[in-house]
Amino acid sequence: MEYATKLKELREQRNMTQRYVAKELNLTPGAVAKWELGISVPTVENLIALADLLGCTTDQLLGRDG
Repeated sequence: MEYATKLKELREQRNMTQRYVAKELNLTPGAVAKWELGISVPTVENLIALADLLGCTTDQLLGRDG
């Protein structure tokens, strides 16, 4: 569940709330919460949108940045 930890870390570093991320991606805050808890995983499209929103790469979100 590396992505879950990384997503939360990157989101908090940018002072974004789950509600803000959800609004920007046209999702529910619950969907973002489930990603961060490792209950579900974002689709490829949402992963790319998250990376764009957070200003990082998909590899960084997946914990593959070295």
